[in-house]
Amino acid sequence: MFESLSDRLSSVLRGLGGHSRLTEDNIQGGLREVRLALLEADVNFRVVRDFVEGVREKCLGQEIVKGVNPAQQVVKIVHDELVTLLGGETARLELQGAVPAVIMLVGLQGSGKTTSAAKIANLLRKQKMRPCLVPADVYRPAAIEQLKTLAKQLDMPCFPSSADMNPVDIARAAARMAAGPEMQATVLLLDTAGRLHVDEPLMEELSAIKAVVDPQEILFVADAMTGQDAVTVAEAFNTRLGLTGVVLTKMDGDARGGAALSIKAVTGAPVKFVGLGEKLSEMEVFHPDRIAGRILGMGDVLTLVEKAQDTINAEEAEALARKMRKASFDLEDFRAQMRRLKKMGSLDSLLKLIPGLGNLKEQLAQANAAMPEKELARTEAIINSMTMAERRSPDILNGGRRARIAKGAGVSVAQVNQMVRQFEQMRRMMKTMMGGGGALRRPPSGMGGMPFPDAMGGAPVVKSGATKKKKDDRKKNRKKKKKK
Repeated sequence: MFESLSDRLSSVLRGLGGHSRLTEDNIQGGLREVRLALLEADVNFRVVRDFVEGVREKCLGQEIVKGVNPAQQVVKIVHDELVTLLGGETARLELQGAVPAVIMLVGLQGSGKTTSAAKIANLLRKQKMRPCLVPADVYRPAAIEQLKTLAKQLDMPCFPSSADMNPVDIARAAARMAAGPEMQATVLLLDTAGRLHVDEPLMEELSAIKAVVDPQEILFVADAMTGQDAVTVAEAFNTRLGLTGVVLTKMDGDARGGAALSIKAVTGAPVKFVGLGEKLSEMEVFHPDRIAGRILGMGDVLTLVEKAQDTINAEEAEALARKMRKASFDLEDFRAQMRRLKKMGSLDSLLKLIPGLGNLKEQLAQANAAMPEKELARTEAIINSMTMAERRSPDILNGGRRARIAKGAGVSVAQVNQMVRQFEQMRRMMKTMMGGGGALRRPPSGMGGMPFPDAMGGAPVVKSGATKKKKDDRKKNRKKKKKK
């Protein structure tokens, strides 16, 4: 999502460089392109109008700060306006008051309410809360079974609803049971019924449930792929129920992002969560400033760090660091790290979080280079074809072993040789970087062709005195042999 909008905005902002002052003339064309980009992204036309006008007012007549070109100033202005458009500050759940707190999920059928209920419950448990899931969609029996199955996967309590029960009675009984001594849940998540469209019976039922349980949060779950339709439906729900927040699902798809950019301005309800995939762990808190940074190609390092912290255990990281210092890092460790990397998400999504690497996938495609995802999959297949002894001691890999590994992984012997060679180079480099002696030298090409920092414009290479001495000694030895 946002890829097309990000490309268009980046192109427009680059075109504003080279001016000594921001005037009506030199920003008019740029803002026209911004307007078109937002409209193509399916952003509400009233929201686009107000956004462009706000940017124009802040741009006009601004003096150029020394050392900062106009394009950089406009980026700052556009970024700030995008943050405001997306909701300003991060909107957290407000669960103060009665215990258990109640979160009521509403929305149309097929928007992803049931899965979102389980994902949010999983997030809340990480925050030391005790959630309980409540299936209240009696019109779709599969929804009840689905939520019970998800609760079982998460090892989480779930109210024993059935299709012959009344949704209002389910909500009342679940609140009573959750507060009892057996369950002691601190938060209830109600998965309510939806329809293919907004109708009066649906709204009456939801209003009755709201009156019975008095929820602290009423979250509207919207499919981001539906664009402005999601905003229109959210307005209807907000008028009747008074929404406190929005959950956008399928944000990992190819939707244009109009719903995310419009829904706060139109309904007043902030986006609180976004679903980024099918896994129960792929639900994130919505941070307007981080999303604005992604749209403008600035990356999102904070989200990347949070993903790493959730995936990598501190003790395991320290043990790995000790192995790196001693150069005892083996292929078994390398495979474990690749699998942890997969848990953080696709490489494509992770690269977009790193400033400057968002378009690496397109650059590799233009250069006809292999995608990092495919290279890592091939590397893991090669390692999987090895025995435990071979993974722990790559030095024992002779020609016969390499031929067997290549056959098992479905690759050539040359590719096995390349992977082992690159691993050895990486292991030596890690030892140097972790303080194994000597100055930092030029890192080799990364595993699977992925470049290390020096290939991306890092600091110049510094050769150590020891390296120079070794070269001089080799020259002297060659001269002696020639004389003989």
